[in-house]
Amino acid sequence: MAREQDLAASRKEERRRKKIKKLLNFDYTLLLIVVFILAFGLVMLYSTSAYAATLKTGQSSFYLKKQLFAACLGFMGMFFTTKIDYRRWAHLTFPFYVISIFLCIAVIFVGSTINGQSRWLSFGGINVQPSEIGKISVILLLANLIDRYPKAFRSLKGNIKALGLYACPLVAVVAYNNLSTAIIILGIAFVMAFVASPKSWYFFAAFGFAVFVIIASIPLVGYRAGRIQAWLHPEDYISSTGYQTLQGLYAIGSGGLFGKGLGESMQKYIVPEAQNDMIFSIICEELGVFGVVCVILLYILMLYRLLYIANHAKDMFGSFICIGIMAHIAIQVILNVAVVTNSMPNTGVTLPLISYGGTSVAILLTEIGFALSVSKNMEFKEDDYV
Repeated sequence: MAREQDLAASRKEERRRKKIKKLLNFDYTLLLIVVFILAFGLVMLYSTSAYAATLKTGQSSFYLKKQLFAACLGFMGMFFTTKIDYRRWAHLTFPFYVISIFLCIAVIFVGSTINGQSRWLSFGGINVQPSEIGKISVILLLANLIDRYPKAFRSLKGNIKALGLYACPLVAVVAYNNLSTAIIILGIAFVMAFVASPKSWYFFAAFGFAVFVIIASIPLVGYRAGRIQAWLHPEDYISSTGYQTLQGLYAIGSGGLFGKGLGESMQKYIVPEAQNDMIFSIICEELGVFGVVCVILLYILMLYRLLYIANHAKDMFGSFICIGIMAHIAIQVILNVAVVTNSMPNTGVTLPLISYGGTSVAILLTEIGFALSVSKNMEFKEDDYV
């Protein structure tokens, strides 16, 4: 009897130690950075969209309320994915991936049209963008595959097979009506496979070939050729596709070093849909170079914390979940900033946690929950603590 009591006490003590370890390992820094960026994004969203929302709906806080609702859903998703051990999701990754493909196919036939684009499914008055769900599904699936079959990703044949069988079907479906998101999904898969493989030369070769194919195909697709011309010479297309780009550049140029001040932007009254993918230009105008540098540094800190968790994850599944989330955030930030500064053609990519977009914010916060779940199970050597 005494022995059984000792064993029960020992198990209880072990559970208590594990719980304390998880609390100590939990990456509060990452959570704080995410909350700060989101709060900043809400402030900038209201500053950017209040006038347009008043004209469109009669409520200056229309977009802010919708973004707050999405953020609340996202934090619920974050709490759920943080609370549950990430390893329990491993056997659900393929069914989740199949469901995301089905939803992306469904949006082609029964999708709701917003701003001329049919990219949303409506569930009880809530619009959901399935392509955003596709991002997290491909991250989880590839992380699970890399964890289970690491040798397969060490060869060119294995990478082609894995990306061809699992990433490309989703990319092809999403690309039908949302090419920019398809590029992001393909980029996420490409980065995860690149990190998993000890050989890098064929990845660079594949990237160069893809760029060549894209450039070569531009003359064959009229509207894409027009978009390239508008990128190179936006002043010649000021009455059409070049208008948004030029107005965004005017906003960036008028911001100066410290900006005009919060809420003092003039271009937000002119730039079409400024609260979406052009919000970075309004940040430049209101907060200047100093504010923009601070925002970019916050993103870099977020990526650093994700990299830190990936380096100390208990297994490859957790590590590559974090790598996939890193790739997702980094690609979107780079593409958004490049588009707004006219460094590349307009692709309609949002700025993570800042631009208006309910599904994007909710899914990204849920993704961060997976990373926080991984952080609770980190393992360290004696000289690894920071």
